[in-house]
Amino acid sequence: MSASGHVGLDSEHTLKREFSLWSSFAFAFAFISPIVALYGIFGLAYSTAGPSFWWNFLIVFGGQLLVAMVFAELVSRWPVEGSIYQWATRLMNQGFGWLAGWFYMWTLVVAMATVAIGAGGFVARVVGKDPFAVALSLGSLNVTNQVTIGLLILVLGTLANIRGRTVLKVLMTGSIIAEVIGSIGLGALLLIGHRNNPISVLTDGFHTPGYSSISGPFLITMAFVGFSFVGFESAGSIAEEVKKPRQNLPKAVIFSIVFVAIVVIFAAFAIIMSIPADIAANSADPVYDTLKTELGTGAAKFAEILFTIGFLASFLALQTSASRIIWSFARDKALPAHGSLGRLSPSQKQPVNALLLATVIGAIMMILSQVTPNFYTLMINFTTGGFFLAFLFPLVGSLVTKMKGTWVPGPFNFGRGSKVLSVIALVWALFMYLDISWPRPVYADQRYLDFSVWVAGAGLLIIGIIIHLTVRGNITLVDVDAMDHDE
Repeated sequence: MSASGHVGLDSEHTLKREFSLWSSFAFAFAFISPIVALYGIFGLAYSTAGPSFWWNFLIVFGGQLLVAMVFAELVSRWPVEGSIYQWATRLMNQGFGWLAGWFYMWTLVVAMATVAIGAGGFVARVVGKDPFAVALSLGSLNVTNQVTIGLLILVLGTLANIRGRTVLKVLMTGSIIAEVIGSIGLGALLLIGHRNNPISVLTDGFHTPGYSSISGPFLITMAFVGFSFVGFESAGSIAEEVKKPRQNLPKAVIFSIVFVAIVVIFAAFAIIMSIPADIAANSADPVYDTLKTELGTGAAKFAEILFTIGFLASFLALQTSASRIIWSFARDKALPAHGSLGRLSPSQKQPVNALLLATVIGAIMMILSQVTPNFYTLMINFTTGGFFLAFLFPLVGSLVTKMKGTWVPGPFNFGRGSKVLSVIALVWALFMYLDISWPRPVYADQRYLDFSVWVAGAGLLIIGIIIHLTVRGNITLVDVDAMDHDE
């Protein structure tokens, strides 16, 4: 143990540095995924607020860029596997950081399960299957094609992760090429030859009374769009696997959200400008129906393949991030069964047991989404709120430390503007969390769903406090200064 109260690393708890700046950027880019960011919320947002919801992409991107800039400073100071958990702990104290990581860990696992289900639906459609048709019947348990394929994706993703980082790097790079070319290419085709709407439609909604009120369409869709710009912090989840992390990771964090935003904002603009009136009024899937109507069945099929690639890549990045934060907890002896969960495979140095735990929990959630009414809705509602709740911890810690004058910056920092940056980023993240979790009367017959983010957060808080009380006496952080950051 060092004089700082931390422990150095031994070979059994040292990961291989096999990610470069490009591959760490590709990892964060795939985690956010322009396809998932756009397709996952577009139909719901458009039907709720109309074309004017598009401005939320600009607003939310601006706010999230501020958060990314703070996180870039933090990952430069502490490039440690586990990101939010490690940053919050070092900024404040053990209990504060443990809860930050606890909320973030569950958010990642829930998001992993929901994206796997989404990917299962796209794969089913690509191969000509009805996603909602029953594929398996086990007694009273009926599992649809979508969830069955999602479970298969979960297993295959686990095998890909166990195989090593080379597989991840190839898949992430392939997803960037497919998503950028597909999104920009299809968007350009729509704008060049298939515009059906004037630019003025982007401001039509603002003339509607109550449009921007707390329960109005604009702020509701801002909450949806919040899901489009989370995941940039995931570059920090693989910090100890990246070469020259103090220099490369801040760039990966900021570049990933900027490039995703460019793709998403452009693609969303192109679709809005091209949606035919009948599709705008009646379609539950305006993106696919617009592509099919304007560019033909072939282009729509190609888009579905792109959607599949985007969801698969995002799932794989989520699964990897979830396994890394579980492993980071376990290495610090901050979870039950830490001895097993903290092990790395001998050859590839992969956290296999942590990966298997994330997979099993994800599979249970996916099955529960089939047998428990509204469980899938709870998963969806919690995911976006969970990210912003977890973000609040290091943002609070960063501001408190800077106000106290104890902040010691890493190589990447914003100098005198850092304190102001932390204030604005914290205010923004708090506003977004409240906007997402605000109990608007959406579910008339099941009002508890309107409080789902608060209910899930409270439940996790109670369970987390109990678990933390059982492990806090064992927790020992790794010594960041003992790591070789220059490999």
